[in-house]
Parts: sequence; C-alpha cells; structure tokens
Amino acid sequence: MKFSISIFSVVVASLWSAVLPTNAQVNVTQEHNNLSRDGVYIDAAFTPSAAANLTRDLGFDGTIVGNVYAQPLYIEGGPNGAMIIAVTESNNVYALNATTGQVIWSRTNIGPPVTSGLPCGNINPAGITGTPVVDLASRSLFFDALIDGPTKKHFIFSLNVDTGATNPGWPVDVNATATYNGITFSSLVQEERGGLALVNGIVYVSYSGYNGDCGTYHGWVVGVPINNPSTVGAWATTAIGGGIWGHGGVASDGTNMFVVTGNTFNTGGNWMGGEAIIRLQAGPTWTGQPTDYWTPTNWFSLDNSDTDLGGVSATVIDVPGATPSQLVLALGKDSNAYLLNRNNLGGIASPVTAANVGGINRGTSAVTYHTSQGTYFGFHNDAGSIAARKVTATSPPTIVSAWTVSQSGRGSPWVTTTDGTNNVIVWVA
Repeated sequence: MKFSISIFSVVVASLWSAVLPTNAQVNVTQEHNNLSRDGVYIDAAFTPSAAANLTRDLGFDGTIVGNVYAQPLYIEGGPNGAMIIAVTESNNVYALNATTGQVIWSRTNIGPPVTSGLPCGNINPAGITGTPVVDLASRSLFFDALIDGPTKKHFIFSLNVDTGATNPGWPVDVNATATYNGITFSSLVQEERGGLALVNGIVYVSYSGYNGDCGTYHGWVVGVPINNPSTVGAWATTAIGGGIWGHGGVASDGTNMFVVTGNTFNTGGNWMGGEAIIRLQAGPTWTGQPTDYWTPTNWFSLDNSDTDLGGVSATVIDVPGATPSQLVLALGKDSNAYLLNRNNLGGIASPVTAANVGGINRGTSAVTYHTSQGTYFGFHNDAGSIAARKVTATSPPTIVSAWTVSQSGRGSPWVTTTDGTNNVIVWVA
C-alpha cells in the first residue's frame, strides 16, 4: 500500500466555531464524529444561508507546533469551557480555547517523535498520526504516539481531557503487550494511521505498515479496556501485509468492529487476512468464520497488483427498506464500491452489490447520509471530483449515480444537516 495522508488544518475548527450558537451541544469526540464513521454532524445552525456566509474567524489564533494529520476534536462540559483538542506529529497535544484559539493546556513531553531509522515511510517526523477519541463519561482522551529511542515504540496514552495529566495505569507499551497467535508487534514496521474507536469500554487502535510496504508488518487491531489497561487484546492478519491503511481506522455498529485490510505477501494463493472487510467482536476477538470476513473472489489478483481493498476505511450504513438493510461499505483502489451484509459478511464471495465509481479510492474517508429521497454515500478519489451514489431500498440494494462535482483536492468529505435529513450539505476541503 502506498499513499500519503492529507493534513487536516486546525483552521477548519475556527471556521466551524464561527457558525455555532453559544448554547450548542455538539461534542465531536472521534474521527468523522460517529462510530459508524458516517461523517455526519447534526446541528440546527448549519442552514444553507449560514453556510453560504461562513468565514474564517480572524480572532482565532490556534498556533501550535507540529504537523497535524489527525482530525481536531471539539469538547464541551469541562471547567475550561469549550475546547478544541489537537495533536501533532511532533508528539504535542493541545487543548485550545474554542473561541480564541489560546492554549488552555499542552503536553510537549509525551516523548520524542521518530525522525530517522525507519525502514521506509513518508511522514517525518512521525509521532501522533491517527485521530484520538474522547470518553466524555470519564473525561479521558486516548491517542497513539510513536516515540523514538533505542527501540522505537508505539504507546497508547490516556490523558485527563480537562488538565492534560496522564491517567493512572497509562500509557500502554504496544510492543510489550500485543500478541496474536504467536505474532508479536514491532513498532519498527507498524504505523498507526486510523482514528481510534471507543466501543463498550474498550479503546481500539488499528495499525498498517509504513509507506513503501517494508518489513514484516501485519494489519493489527489492539484493544485496551479503559478501566483495566493492563489487559490488552489484539488481532492481526496471518500473512505479512494486510495493513489497515484508511484513516477512519476502526468503525463500529456499537457492538462489532469493522476494519478493511490491504494487500498481503507470500500467501501462495491461500487467503490469510488481506484485501478484506473483517468483523471483530469485543476484545478484539475474531471467529475466522465466513460470517466475519469478506474478500472479493479476485483477492489474489488484487494482492499481486497492490490494488488494496483497504485504501478507504469501513463505513457502517443503514438503508431502511432494503434487504439486507444493515450494511458496511468499502471503497477499493480498484475503483469499486462494495456493500456487504454486516451481519453475515460471506467469506470469499460476491458482495451484496458493487459498482465501479471511477478513480482510485485511497487516503480518504467516505460519508453516508439520509435525505427524504433516500440513503447516499459520498466520496473523494483520484478522479478529481467529489461524488455521491444512492443506495436503493430494494432487495438486494443497488448503487446508482446521484451527483458529481469537479474538485481536485484530496480531503475527505463530511456532512452537516439541521436535523438528520434536512438541509444536508456535503463539505470537502
């Protein structure tokens, strides 16, 4: 798998704050706002007229140190008022005043980022890449940091989101704690790109390799119970490769977790976890049964051509009236969109439905949204456009073209709506 990640600017947060009413309750605690990774933000303030007059708040400073690859988060309810949480590749963590951008607290002592010595890669320095997650109940912020030293290591941290103090029992040394079926975790060849997910008291972190497919990396999902961080669970692809590259990381329907893997190596034609949608249970645990994975019948050809299914992370999507209606979406580098029954993925088989959507899908996240006209997903790929497809409420559902707008950027779309179905606006940077 070979692609770069687009930088998400904290400037976006200053635009967002300019339109919010002071009494809005719109905590943004994770990547793309929801565990489904649908990218939908419901707020009555985002009417078409308000959106048309959106301007940058020049009173917002937001000066921080380091490159920002992770989505900033927006947190209310603490003693400091509304905050924006931003993390950087310099391993710096900031809580900013959401109105002024001034620093409320910062952590610049997490540990030195990695600037040399990796076998490959395209992020330098490499520190905190994936989007953190916040647990509002415990007021805790979770993130993964790559820290330099005699042995380069990933650590999963938990901080008090209101003070920046490290919570007791953290951080977790991933090298020392993550194993799966005799496979041990090596940060030297594992990169953390995806957004973290918090599902029923366990924080999940996904890992790929570094840009260039170097070394004996695997696709990994590591789970840490937030109230017992000494107990670490993990799942990994059996084959070398199979990285979880999409920056949505781990998606969930609230019970099960879904990840999409990339190409694997030296399989001899035996499927070993790559080019697949994987459904994980709590822990994470994986049954290995066809209900809990799907890979296209041409997976081996995709492997051999580095045409990852996992260029874009999984998105959970519900289509009322369709059979099946509870679906999961994957967008591949092969230009196809795939919809699967997330309650029975099907193994090595044809999908519920698929469609060629043009371009190479990689390095971004999709969105899904509902209007009075039906259910849609939107995406941004290498074809130089932002586009949407409608998923029909039929048995089985099908994918049909909805609209396409030329746009040459590489940012991921997101969606605002005033109530969940009205005044839907698809945004892209």
